Amino acid sequence: MTDHNCERLTSKIILEIIPTSPFNFDATFHKPDHYPTQDNFWEPGVKWQTMVWPNFVPPSGGTSRGKPPEKLGLKFINTGSTDKPKITVKVYSFLKLDQEYLNNLKEELIYRYSLSLDLTEFDQKFRDDPQLGPIIKRWKGMRPMHYSSLYEHIIIMIMLQNCTVRRSVSMQQALFEHYGTLLSFDNKKLWAFWEPADLEIITEEELRGLKIGYRAKFIKRISSQFVNHEVNEFAIRKMSQEEQKEKLLSLYGIGPASVNDLLWEVFKHYDKLVKISPWQQKIYSKLFFDRDPENPISEDKLLHFFEEKYGRYQMLAVHYLWEDLWWKRQNEHIPWLEKLIRL
Repeated sequence: MTDHNCERLTSKIILEIIPTSPFNFDATFHKPDHYPTQDNFWEPGVKWQTMVWPNFVPPSGGTSRGKPPEKLGLKFINTGSTDKPKITVKVYSFLKLDQEYLNNLKEELIYRYSLSLDLTEFDQKFRDDPQLGPIIKRWKGMRPMHYSSLYEHIIIMIMLQNCTVRRSVSMQQALFEHYGTLLSFDNKKLWAFWEPADLEIITEEELRGLKIGYRAKFIKRISSQFVNHEVNEFAIRKMSQEEQKEKLLSLYGIGPASVNDLLWEVFKHYDKLVKISPWQQKIYSKLFFDRDPENPISEDKLLHFFEEKYGRYQMLAVHYLWEDLWWKRQNEHIPWLEKLIRL
């Protein structure tokens, strides 16, 4: 990794965010199941990440200011407690940011990290459940989150298709080094995503040269759909869940399993699990039924089980059990899981 394309972010401003209580900083800001990419870095109590945030005001309908999006470096610091949470956010930028921009940035961070989520009813409903109760207690205040934009999330899903995690990491890094921007802030150097328009002049053949295979076609087509305003993340947020599903299925290469993940992670629907990928099916079978991952429970039976047991909280319940497994992996070797990850 060279520094010749490194942008140093010298302007800094501090924001404060008060999440709803209870709140678990580390279990929210660090998800061990997310495959490692060099656009973020976590250590207990602190999270660094880059962000490309547009120069418009989403709540008022996305009025363009005629400026390119800002590339930001963000440092989140846990400055509160579980019951009295507070997050200090240091925002690094190349140019000084105005108050309107910062207000909308703060609102977006609250949205992406689910910092206003009320977990009271969920906690009360399942705190005595033999399997889920101890996990809720262990990770009290954990939120589901994904720090990326819709476009970035889709790119990550494309990189994860039909290959080992190790290869996904390698392909993602190749894309960063060719089309991303290396940012320097707070003694960290992290990569920022490119914008969809940056790939308009890139040919599919050039992308294939990065050894990403058929994914080159997917990336080109998806990028074009964003550039041509066929998809707008903020407009989709205002749609009903069924409308969102229909819109997402219209995106090139996006199928039912991908839509399920997008509805859950990007659009914050915690009520229903509607599709399970073969990889998740293997892990769920072992996690919930102690079944050999190579002989998994059928998808229909798993979906019925989640519906019956967790009702409208099924995605949130599965998230808690799933994350608990991956946190365990941080501290102990789990042979059956390692076999499936192949990092």
